[in-house]
Amino acid sequence: QVQLVESGGGLVQAGDSLRLSCAASGRTVSVYAMGWFRQAPGKEREFVATMSRSGGRLYYADSVKGRFIISRDNAKNTVYLQMNSLKPEDTAVYYCAADHLGTGSRRPDSYDYWGQGTQVTVSS
Repeated sequence: QVQLVESGGGLVQAGDSLRLSCAASGRTVSVYAMGWFRQAPGKEREFVATMSRSGGRLYYADSVKGRFIISRDNAKNTVYLQMNSLKPEDTAVYYCAADHLGTGSRRPDSYDYWGQGTQVTVSS
């Protein structure tokens, strides 16, 4: 199994950028589909972005399309979420997750392994 640790969150102003990292250990991330999700206080966990095992399929939530980019560095065994033009409504705890089926899904229950999350706060 794989262990996932997110980092890179913080407090930023609207319009700023952040890059989240998800460092994997135990297994290589290239055998999984990798996803990013977020959860704001009082809300359900929601899909942000996913990359299939092959890396050939990328999907984004409509709310982040054109602003966020998911990527993977196999040599570093790390997945990234580049977040640009941040908005206050992007404020949430961000989680990365791994799906052994490898297809990439928007559903949280499709993912087998989760990190502990990293807080992103965007002030207006």
